[in-house]
Amino acid sequence: MGRSVSDAGGAREAEVANDGPSEHQEQNAKSVYKVGLPPRRRLLSEFKETVKETLFHDDPLRPFKDQSKRKKIILGLQAFFPILDWGRRYDLTKFKGDLVAGLTIASLCIPQDIGYAKLAKLPPENGLYSSFVPPLVYAAMGSSRDIAIGPVAVVSLLLGTLLQNEIDPDKYPVEYKRLAFTATFFAGLTQATLGLLRLGFVIEFLSHSAIVGFMGGAAITIALQQLKGLLGIKNFTKNTDIISVMRSVWGSVHHGWNWQTILIGTSFLAFLLLAKYIGKKNKRFFWVPAIAPLISVILATFFVYITHANNKGVQIVNKIETGINPSSADEIYFTGSYTGKGFKIGIVAGLVALTEAVAIGRTFAAMKDYQLDGNKEMVALGTMNIVGSLTSCYVATGSFSRSAVNYMAGCQTAVSNMIMSLVVLLTLEVITPLFKYTPNAILSSIIISAVIGLIDIDAALLIWKIDKLDFMACLGAFFGVVFVSVEIGLLIAVIISFAKILLQVTRPRTAVLGNLPGTTIYRNVDQYPEATRVPGVMIVRVDSAIYFSNSNYVKDRILRWLTDEQEKLEENQLPKIEFVIVEMSPVINIDTSGIHALEDLYKGLQKRGVQLALANPGEPVMEKLHASRFIELIGHDKIFLTAGEAVLTCTPKLATDV
Repeated sequence: MGRSVSDAGGAREAEVANDGPSEHQEQNAKSVYKVGLPPRRRLLSEFKETVKETLFHDDPLRPFKDQSKRKKIILGLQAFFPILDWGRRYDLTKFKGDLVAGLTIASLCIPQDIGYAKLAKLPPENGLYSSFVPPLVYAAMGSSRDIAIGPVAVVSLLLGTLLQNEIDPDKYPVEYKRLAFTATFFAGLTQATLGLLRLGFVIEFLSHSAIVGFMGGAAITIALQQLKGLLGIKNFTKNTDIISVMRSVWGSVHHGWNWQTILIGTSFLAFLLLAKYIGKKNKRFFWVPAIAPLISVILATFFVYITHANNKGVQIVNKIETGINPSSADEIYFTGSYTGKGFKIGIVAGLVALTEAVAIGRTFAAMKDYQLDGNKEMVALGTMNIVGSLTSCYVATGSFSRSAVNYMAGCQTAVSNMIMSLVVLLTLEVITPLFKYTPNAILSSIIISAVIGLIDIDAALLIWKIDKLDFMACLGAFFGVVFVSVEIGLLIAVIISFAKILLQVTRPRTAVLGNLPGTTIYRNVDQYPEATRVPGVMIVRVDSAIYFSNSNYVKDRILRWLTDEQEKLEENQLPKIEFVIVEMSPVINIDTSGIHALEDLYKGLQKRGVQLALANPGEPVMEKLHASRFIELIGHDKIFLTAGEAVLTCTPKLATDV
């Protein structure tokens, strides 16, 4: 009776320490434990299985099985509108938590939205619009209970930078705003398409280390941009790199700085940072940093109004349009040259917004121990941005600072987003005229205090300790944003992330194995210095699938190891190597190029008078080795269940010494 290959890894790991198998045990092992050939599968069925694992690994249709037609329709509606599911179980207890959380994040989002809109070079009301309509759409379609929706600093900066490269917002404000709506539409379309096609894994290609560096660099860039409002400078560079910004700042020191503005900005910045410190030191006071921005706006606005500081050079917001979102459906560029530009900008902004939102959603889902469907999130985020682009909004996504406040305030469901949206509606209808005398300096202070949290030094230090290559990716993205531009920093982050993947795929880890004394276990001699080489045998483990991208490297690496080892043995007048055993348990798959590389390895070893053996090939590998007739080339007796059995068979005279 044979044992399947899927049990091979477990059998190999279950080998226990002993003084060496008896002759009877050896014969029994050779006759019983054979590497089984998997049943032949049709190409179409194998392709279907691959597609299923790639796109439908979570089996989204499982709830629909064995259900009536009516039930399937209900489940389908609930899949797209989760509010129809959790809304049936909603009660007053949950509403109390959502009400407090919604009011708290509303007090935070209103001043932030006005500031972020300026960061995107858009009128302040567009920032408020983006915290009214999109949160309502997300509340109906999103699956996260904790994420708070609205404009965020990084996406606002990225969008503003990319848009002003195409249109000057000061000379052509109408065209600029139309391009912003166009980019928002295509950002939403990109997000929804990725979700519907279940291509969420695309955003995983941006590594965590690159995101940490990009976010840190963007935070510093955003903070530097706020020096214009904080110092009262009127003529400021449009470039975002640190050199241009500092040149613009110091070039205006004698005639561009306004001391009243500096006093207002620095005073309230200190107040906001103190509030954040209080909230961080004691979680019970989470509401202090949440309401501090709104308090700052109220106090600063009142101060400017009674002192008429705006007549002394203090720049103010001046006017925010009153009323709810006007339609912008007819302002989107669906034809013409700006359509392509909006499409490109929208894809970039949409992917960055998606990455941030999904990361935030997963973080809080893990803290509350519930599942978050990434593809559903993408559809929800995409739909809200498409609807937002038609209602004068720009790209909205999940905000980490607001989501953290939402979580600590005790939110229970997405109703907290609805509460926030209703408060923003009230603000648009009634309160916006009161923001006329709000100084730009206070908005700059709010943005600076908000983005400081994006600089995660602890995460960067941890990346340095864990993986130096990851740290280089982090630094590359960081310096790209700070010293060049946001889009270049993002490009560097993507390039480094892909370069790391390519490096790992094309240069997989390989190891020479040795025997742990007193056992039949074989491990990496670098990791286990006490592991001893078996005379006359070289055991090599390949820690990766063998594909076209790395097959030649794997073959050359093994032959190079063999050559080096043979030279050392000849110098010490020791017996030469007669067998090369390739331990293949980590090799999850192999393609045609990989098979050809093994054939070339076999022929190369034959010329050197060395025999090739394989240990523990998995099911997909074994199937392809059999289909390619490589097994017939090497011989069925050269395929073994474990490296230990291969050694016992290839070197029978050493069996009693193992």
